[in-house]
Amino acid sequence: MDWQAESPELWTFLGSLHDGEILTGTVAAIERFGVFVALDEGPGHPIFPGVGFLTMPELSWRHFTDPEQVVRIGQRVTCEFIGFDTYNAEARLSLRALQPDPLRAFACRTEAGHVLRGTVNAVCPIGVFVDVGDGIVGLVPFREYPGAAKNSGFPSADRSADFEVGAGITIVVLDIDLPRRRLLFTQADGGR
Repeated sequence: MDWQAESPELWTFLGSLHDGEILTGTVAAIERFGVFVALDEGPGHPIFPGVGFLTMPELSWRHFTDPEQVVRIGQRVTCEFIGFDTYNAEARLSLRALQPDPLRAFACRTEAGHVLRGTVNAVCPIGVFVDVGDGIVGLVPFREYPGAAKNSGFPSADRSADFEVGAGITIVVLDIDLPRRRLLFTQADGGR
């Protein structure tokens, strides 16, 4: 669709926005791929429920499985404009840009070698994801796991059986990679 010809008012509005501009609006629709926002100062969108759009990663710094854990239909939101999607004629928005980044704060107060207590968040074939609080989750790769399988004295072929979601675990910080937003841990001796 030629948005510029079909909706010149919408195209003009979107073209007038600047990166970093703060916009307000109301959550108009929640889909599995993102959230539509009806912007206070913007025109309506001819197809979508709102001219503003929040992709899933831009909703929050914290992990969530359902966007309704972050916003609700009818909720007032304040967002940062991060781009003009010319294909869909939408204002791409970010809620998380206006929130402090908990990983950055964690990195400021923590360094490699710190021993922390956490909770097993998920167990998968490559390792164990551990939540150390404030939504900070890192990976203990099985290649870093020094423990042995329960009651056998030998390393477990399937180490996932050694961990239970929700269990407490003591870990050591190996690496904090802010650009890639990744944390690597190893289980501390004694681990549990």
